[in-house]
Amino acid sequence: EVQLVESGGDSVQAGGSLRLSCAASGFTFDDHAIGWVRQAPGKEREGLVCSSGSSDNDTYYADSVKGRFTISSDSAKNTVYLQLNSLKPEDTAVYICAAASKVLCPLALFYPTTYDYWGQGTQVTVSS
Repeated sequence: EVQLVESGGDSVQAGGSLRLSCAASGFTFDDHAIGWVRQAPGKEREGLVCSSGSSDNDTYYADSVKGRFTISSDSAKNTVYLQLNSLKPEDTAVYICAAASKVLCPLALFYPTTYDYWGQGTQVTVSS
């Protein structure tokens, strides 16, 4: 069974940092693009980043988080990370990792429904 399990969410003060983890299983990790999406209360899902894992040229960040959030991966552990820096109250949301075909990564950034597999999410709360 395909599973994506997030962890690392917490409650932090504005300006703080967190590192989220996404442990993948049940599919070939390196054959898929992995991305992060967030959903704040009362808002639609927002794509944050999608990466094929090949190089920086294959990584796509949303303008809202570029320069503050960084995706990385450890193929040996089948795990993707999202480093969240300079957190703002508006970053408060459930953060979800997702997987898609690599060729669809640029599309998935703007249209999260493109993702084929989804985790359950981890809550990030940023207080002012």
